Amino acid sequence: MAKRSRRRKKHEEHTDESWLIPYADILTLLLALFIVLFASSTVDVQKMQQLSTVFSSIFDSGDGVFEQPSPVEPLKPKSTEKDSKADAAYLEDQEALSKIKGNVDEFIAVNELEKQFATKLTDEGLLVTIRDSILFDPGKADVKKEYQSLAKELSKLLVFDPPRHVIITGYTDTVPMNNAEFASNWELSVMRAVNFLKLVVDDNANLDTAFFSAKGYGENEPVATNDTDEGRSKNRRVEVLIQPLVKKDGTNTSEQKASKKSE
Repeated sequence: MAKRSRRRKKHEEHTDESWLIPYADILTLLLALFIVLFASSTVDVQKMQQLSTVFSSIFDSGDGVFEQPSPVEPLKPKSTEKDSKADAAYLEDQEALSKIKGNVDEFIAVNELEKQFATKLTDEGLLVTIRDSILFDPGKADVKKEYQSLAKELSKLLVFDPPRHVIITGYTDTVPMNNAEFASNWELSVMRAVNFLKLVVDDNANLDTAFFSAKGYGENEPVATNDTDEGRSKNRRVEVLIQPLVKKDGTNTSEQKASKKSE
């Protein structure tokens, strides 16, 4: 009997603790809930909206997961109808400049002027470069008589509808200029450009002189070294720049000129 009572007593002293496991789980869940509630009360509203947008894009739900409107504005189309028209106008004008270049190149070929003339399409327009040796005597600004008719023939290629801006620019080498007529290379380059311009526009009634201008840079902006005869020969030049009617940004240069004249 003593042994039975001892066993019963030992069995009664053992306690079932299996209930502790779900209890611990409940405490963990409650702790997690409190953390989430605390974080939600202090979260940055803007970040929350951004987070909503991210989840919305991932799940393609259309609305944010927190039922907030998207803070990001929809992207606008990169090209509008206005931009498309401007691009088309610019490309059309570039094609027209290419045709003008073809006409000038033909003029150069017919007159066998390949060594004295050169043409090039640039961002600023069609550039026609003329070596000054064919136009001027050293230190002089008057166009040689035998080439005055050449300038007049070239003027026929400068009649455009609508008119285009044409800039004639003179350049020299670095050899100092100081004679009775010109005190500097700058003065010589300006007068060479002016005299060539006068030959181009004076005898052509179809040209609007309002679209023509002349300037000179002297020995500045060389295209070759001034340390050799060949380089100096390249730097002594006259440039005729035929400007585009439409710039890359869609600006119409002829309209700008018309507005300035009206003012």
